[in-house]
Formats: sequence, C-alpha cells, structure tokens
Amino acid sequence: MVNVLLCGNKKVFDGALTELISMTNRTKDDITCYIFTMDVSRINSDYVSITDEQIEFLNYVVKSKNENNKVIKVDVTDLYEREFGNCKNENAYCTPYTLLRLLADLVPDIPDKLLYLDIDMMIGDDITKLYNIDITNYEYAAVKEKYGSWFIRPDYINAGMLLLNMNKIRETGLLEKARTLIKNKKMLFADQDAIFRSTKKKLLLPRKFNEQSKFNRKDTVVCHFCKRLMFLPYPHTQNFKQWNIKEVHEVLKCYAFDDDLEEYLKFKEEYCSTK
Repeated sequence: MVNVLLCGNKKVFDGALTELISMTNRTKDDITCYIFTMDVSRINSDYVSITDEQIEFLNYVVKSKNENNKVIKVDVTDLYEREFGNCKNENAYCTPYTLLRLLADLVPDIPDKLLYLDIDMMIGDDITKLYNIDITNYEYAAVKEKYGSWFIRPDYINAGMLLLNMNKIRETGLLEKARTLIKNKKMLFADQDAIFRSTKKKLLLPRKFNEQSKFNRKDTVVCHFCKRLMFLPYPHTQNFKQWNIKEVHEVLKCYAFDDDLEEYLKFKEEYCSTK
C-alpha cells in the first residue's frame, strides 16, 4: 500500500488528474491518495474546496487502473482557520494551500508513512522505489532545492516531495514547531522554510526523486514542473505545468509523459461531457 497526500482547491483538478494517471500507470501496488482541501473564499473567491464531483471522477480514474486504488477528500477548513487563519504567512509567495501539509499530524486516521507531493509533479517510474525507502530513523526524506541549496544552505530542501514518517514527526513535534513558526514569523518561503527550520533529522535523497529542471531523464521517479530561473536570452522565470501540454513540448522540450497526457485529455473530455 502506498499512501499519498496532495493538497489544493477546486483548481488543482488537472494537476491531480495528470499526476495520478502517471502514478497509477507505473505502480502496481494499491494507492490511497488523500487530498487535503478547504474553503477560504474569504481570501480569494477562487479558494474553494475541491468538489465531491471532482473527487468522484478521480476515484473512477484510479480505480480503472486498480480497483483497490482510492482517492479520499479531507476537508481541513476548520483546522486551517484554527491554526493559520489571518496569520503572518497566509498571503505568502504561494497560496495558503501550501500550508495544509503542516496539518497532517492533526488529521485523524492518517497513516504512519505518507508521501506528500506537490500538484505539479509527474511520476516517471514505479513510485514504490521512493515510498519503500527506509526512513525509520528520520522525520522525513527529501531532495535538495535546486537554487536554495546554493543560495540559502547546502542542505536546504525542496518541500514539493516529502516522504513523511508520521510516528517520528509526532515524537519530535516537527509539524507543531513548523506551525508555530508560520503563525509568528514572516518567512520568504513560508511552509518550506518552516519545515526546514523545524527539522531534527532528515534523509537527503538523489535528485531523481524530485527532479526540478531536466524533464526527459530516464531514471526520474518524480518530475517536478516547478518554476525555473532562466538566464538566456535575458534573466527570467518559466513556470509551465504538466497540463500546459503545448508549452511542455515547445518550451520545455519534454516528451517523457506524452502517453499519460494523451490519456489525461481523453479523461478530461469524458469528465467535461458529464457536467
């Protein structure tokens, strides 16, 4: 059994769909995917929970690969408002949904081992190659952040992929400490900084488990379509996600997930036709 955590609102549907297609296409083990969501439309009218209809369709997709797979919606609105409502980092560099992973130890029935993934990731190989890594003596496993490990600290992590040992995290209070930082100290990369600063013991993994720049490597297990800093022909950033198929092909020159994305378009058409 592989236990996965995604977080987001109604607008992450395309990310969840593409990511889960790529994962279930390469993984035979049963997969349970928890999606933490919330309604904070008081901040932005777009910040509404992923819908039951979307969850039902995601369930239909993953079960078409393996009838034991499932997607579970977890509404954490009340928890979020209690812990982070109107806090210093509510309007940080990204949406408040990036903070939801910091609530994992407060959610009932969350498994002892949990793979958190950002919504802008695709799975290039059997996810058990990552999930089955032994982290018994660590709070989590992660990969270095491409830029942060140069400009912040050599062991600075990218929190887009976190293989979480929930037993150890509850023992050390990692997420509790991270929440305290979020509530009391303004930080540039809020959730990521809070996790990094609260860590006692982490396992650093090879780049293939959170590849942040090379999109066609054959050994990649998790490919992260995150924002990239480009220097030519002038300094600028690129931020194309896997469901931006035209840009993925023409700009990123990535073709590694074409079969998954073709399947995504068919499922998306089917979903839209039922609405």
